[in-house]
Amino acid sequence: MKKIQMVDLTGQYEDIREEVNKSIQQVMETAAFINGPEVHGFQKELEDYLGVKHVIPCANGTDALQIAMMGLGLKPGDEVITADFTFAATVEVIALLGLTPVLVDVDAETFNINPEAVRKAITPKTKAIVPVHLFGQCAPMDELLAIAEENGLFLIEDNAQAIGATHTFKDGSKKMAGTMGHVAATSFFPSKNLGCYGDGGAIFTNDDDLAHFIRGIVNHGMYERYHHDVIGVNSRLDSIQAAVLRAKLPRLDDYCSRRREAARKYNKAFKGNSALILPKTVNNCDGICPTCDCHVFHQYTLRITNGKRDALAAHLSEKGIPFGIYYPIPLHRQKAYTDPRYREADFPVTNQLVKEVISLPMHTELDDDQIEFITATVLNFI
Repeated sequence: MKKIQMVDLTGQYEDIREEVNKSIQQVMETAAFINGPEVHGFQKELEDYLGVKHVIPCANGTDALQIAMMGLGLKPGDEVITADFTFAATVEVIALLGLTPVLVDVDAETFNINPEAVRKAITPKTKAIVPVHLFGQCAPMDELLAIAEENGLFLIEDNAQAIGATHTFKDGSKKMAGTMGHVAATSFFPSKNLGCYGDGGAIFTNDDDLAHFIRGIVNHGMYERYHHDVIGVNSRLDSIQAAVLRAKLPRLDDYCSRRREAARKYNKAFKGNSALILPKTVNNCDGICPTCDCHVFHQYTLRITNGKRDALAAHLSEKGIPFGIYYPIPLHRQKAYTDPRYREADFPVTNQLVKEVISLPMHTELDDDQIEFITATVLNFI
């Protein structure tokens, strides 16, 4: 059995080596390193894939979130509601812009933001909601879009973990993650389902005026060289990263399908064990349905309910099995984001999740022998 990795980018590269190497070599020969043909080609291809009018590439996913908020004209003191259980980048950019982060609890089954908690957190100062499509599936967008519309709020999708996922609305219509709100941000960090070989990100929107504004922001506020019409930043996707992403994009659905297949095998092995809570999908198919594309399993995250999560983590390490604990500390307890407004009683689900969650290896190259070894190791310990 080959060595188990949390994400096997080397194995994935072998399948696209020739195409990637050829594209990178072409970038080197043309020296079109910034805003070259590869960037423009990727932008158009991703727009077509998502069914969104505008994709604006940028340097990384954190920049994408910050630029999306800048584009909406949010001002210091405006309140922005987001989930307590997520990576710090989501709240980091809110604070960097002088906005006021308002953290709320999440759903115990899907790990995504709780709409009722959002509704209760709205004040006259609230200007936006930032749902995070955590671990590979969409937040409850029917409810969140309704709340945003009722209260005149912007909805900014943090789609760093769920590119390729879909959301089926209650009326039966379906949209891709990142195409439903006023604007969305994504990351192309190497470990993402669609990842480059460095940092990269993008902003999505169907709003023509907002897209125009954001295109200026990412390029020092320029629409014409040396004419700075808006306050901007320097955040551009380079051509080498775009070349890698162009090679991977046509394979994204297959990549996601392979992850779902791995999740099905994990679920089959773990089903019925009372100490384990398996990942829950919004369509209640638990990743078993072969036609379901609501979850793209950026992470496969279990809840360990017998109090032995940390002991299991140590056991996996001893057996050479990598794992992740996403996330060990709630944002409301992080030193940088503590606030006297927060009460522990407001975050019962998040406070429980941080004690129980553990993510197992999940990537496109997992084989049956590896999955069997991982699941047997978990079950033997449990």
